Amino acid sequence: MAEIRVGTSGYSFPDWVGTVYPRELPQKAWLSYYARWFNAVEINSTYYRIPSPYMMAALVRKVPKGFLFTVKVPKEMTHERGKFEEAVGPFLAALSPMVQAGCLASLLAQFPYSLPRGDPAASLSHLLRLREAIPPEIPVHVEFRHAFWYRPEVLDFLADHDLGFVNVDLPQLPGLPPIKTDFATTRIGYVRFHGRNAAKWWEHEEASERYDYEYSREELGEWVPVIRELAGRTHLTFIFMNNCHLGKSARDAIKMMELLDLPMPKGPFPGEEEELFR
Repeated sequence: MAEIRVGTSGYSFPDWVGTVYPRELPQKAWLSYYARWFNAVEINSTYYRIPSPYMMAALVRKVPKGFLFTVKVPKEMTHERGKFEEAVGPFLAALSPMVQAGCLASLLAQFPYSLPRGDPAASLSHLLRLREAIPPEIPVHVEFRHAFWYRPEVLDFLADHDLGFVNVDLPQLPGLPPIKTDFATTRIGYVRFHGRNAAKWWEHEEASERYDYEYSREELGEWVPVIRELAGRTHLTFIFMNNCHLGKSARDAIKMMELLDLPMPKGPFPGEEEELFR
């Protein structure tokens, strides 16, 4: 069975202070603190702004050897595709410290619910454009937000072009993908948990409201056989929690590690945060 790594989608959230991070912990120490419990993290801030290589190198220095990053590609490469070419060069330059350190596990290309479906071939050709823009040694995983793309011919296309598939857990609303799928189109499996806040998914004041949800152990437990099946067909499988509001993703990541019988780090978080992970 593949190695399974569990983490969260992002780690740098002010509302994690007092819920995940000790109140006296400086922000520059957050990632190192996170890495005491988890051995992988998604970097989602790159979707909004391409960082400098210096900033990415600083992240590498804060984690232990063996820690892995997945990094979301910029919005110019998935949503604002008219700016694709101007984003590729700076983004690849930003990734260079992680590539050189051997800790970049994959890129994440999250496409919108509105990805055009009238001409599927045209949309898939953009995925191929993205794959060809990234060096072949860097894995790329694709997340679809519409159920339309969950079909055999799309999976075959991804497999043929060395593009990974991202399985998701979302509210079960019309048009959204089904949950508890175990598709793998490369040697790396990938699952993202976004929460099931159906009431806030389409109607919210802040986009972050849709991710305000904490899973029960029963809900996560339903995924355990699915994840084990996925891991049985891959060499490495990532499980990332994106329901980050008030540290809920960190709590759910710990629950999932326990349910999967993964090794847990020794000792609890210090101070008032100890109760969070019990």
